[in-house]
Amino acid sequence: MDAAHELIWSYSYGAVTIEAICERARVKKGSFYYFFDSKSDLAVAAINDWWTERKALVEELFRSEVPPLDRIVKYFDYVAQLQLQAYEETGQLLGCPLFTLGSEICTQDNRILSLIQEILSFGPRYFEEAIRDAQVSGECEGSNAALKARLLWAFYEGTLTRARIENNPDLIRSLSTDALELIGARARMAVVA
Repeated sequence: MDAAHELIWSYSYGAVTIEAICERARVKKGSFYYFFDSKSDLAVAAINDWWTERKALVEELFRSEVPPLDRIVKYFDYVAQLQLQAYEETGQLLGCPLFTLGSEICTQDNRILSLIQEILSFGPRYFEEAIRDAQVSGECEGSNAALKARLLWAFYEGTLTRARIENNPDLIRSLSTDALELIGARARMAVVA
């Protein structure tokens, strides 16, 4: 599953073959078919495995005990760190594996697409709760937390996708400060910068 995740994220679902996955995982093709009926089955299992690990981390970052704007900053800093680490190792920004895979297979595999949509629905919820808490504490301007969360999520999706397309690490380096600016948390800008 790690090999599938790594190869699909680094290249694309369509470009990665079962043979390449087996070679990377150092298993025989027959072993693959013992556990999975298809590449699609493996992709679903790999996404579920990735999300189980990632969800625990996200829930830790977005605990209600953490100050609201710190939740957002820590999340974006974590994402930026992962992206920049991949860039240093491979010379390529990889973006979000779910955004990339979802865009690629949206008309090809409904099972994978449904799983990706389900996972991606969590993001705006975490942002909305943090923004709402920041508005209550006076750290964030405005009143429509749901709208700000959707805009912040769209910014996140767009920035990671654009960074991958342009292979531009500068777009990633300013994720936290840009996110705070977007939601009207100007008082925190000096702290993050």
